[in-house]
Amino acid sequence: MLSVSPPLQAGTPLALLKDLDQGMTGPRSQVLVLGTVHLQEMGQDFKPGSLDSLLERLAGFKPEIITVEDESGEACDLALRHPAKYGEDYCKRPAEAQAATGLDIPAALAEVERTLKNWPATPSAAQRRRLAALFLAAKESASAAAQWLQLTQAQQHAGDGLNEALVGQLQRLVQRPNESIQIAARLAARLGLQRVHPTDDHTGDRLKLDDTKAFVTELEAAWKSEGDLLKREEERSLAPLKRGSDLLPLYRFINRPEYLRALARANIVGPMTAASPRRYPQMWVGGWEVRNLRMVANIRETFRERPGARVLSIVGASHKPWFEQWLSQMQGLDLVDAIQTLDQQAPRPLATSTPLPP
Repeated sequence: MLSVSPPLQAGTPLALLKDLDQGMTGPRSQVLVLGTVHLQEMGQDFKPGSLDSLLERLAGFKPEIITVEDESGEACDLALRHPAKYGEDYCKRPAEAQAATGLDIPAALAEVERTLKNWPATPSAAQRRRLAALFLAAKESASAAAQWLQLTQAQQHAGDGLNEALVGQLQRLVQRPNESIQIAARLAARLGLQRVHPTDDHTGDRLKLDDTKAFVTELEAAWKSEGDLLKREEERSLAPLKRGSDLLPLYRFINRPEYLRALARANIVGPMTAASPRRYPQMWVGGWEVRNLRMVANIRETFRERPGARVLSIVGASHKPWFEQWLSQMQGLDLVDAIQTLDQQAPRPLATSTPLPP
């Protein structure tokens, strides 16, 4: 298991909570945080097949819950209803899906919950098509993709809430170079999971600023020193790995403690020591921490009613140190070492009829 905190001294605040769960009944939850690159940034270099070895290792962990760095339908609905406060940078209204289903985001989310509550052990193709349509209307695209990928090619057609426009959406979606699709949705489909849980949250990092231009200028200047060091290391070590036909070595590299420490320093050291009269860079750090705290809380919520669950959280690598620091303080939970998981011998492929992207 992964230790991410120094030993606690008796009497410190965290020591007051240490070992309270030692006598717990039943198995402890196992949480694996996988730091990822954003696949969209790889452009033409990305090929879905390059993730096959990574998916084999992750399948061996046998997660029961998969979370991703996407905003949930609830978060998007909140932002859309309060654009002056939260903005609409990360959410667009799912107009085509809403028109096809007749449901807005809250109604679609409620229908998703009702559907999954009565979900059969062996769902029909029609049930999967309908659930995919509901997920699109609920603004949960990775879950829609997971349903679509559990249909055979002959079953991937309009009907049961899906019109031709939504079928086109899904066909494009499953080819998108995005880790929520190419890792999370593909893995969920392979393991027979019914959804992918979006846990991102931008409600706490939309800063109230007097001068946005000055904020950007000061923050970029604060990042420069540590950022330049990180950029040189990434050009030397990371760039060749991104061009490989197998991305498993890339994921081993970016989940190493040494690389994660460099990412954390690049994000925080410069802003915290910047000589800014308005302290804009430190404001950014505050927003960054609020975002990570809320994301970690959202992850914890996914297995709140499932003590002992096996959870895979897929997130941009720069978030991983914060996730592991805070998750490690929670009760009844053990962190799983990502490097050990990725270094294990690949398990035998699971039997599945799911047509995965080539």
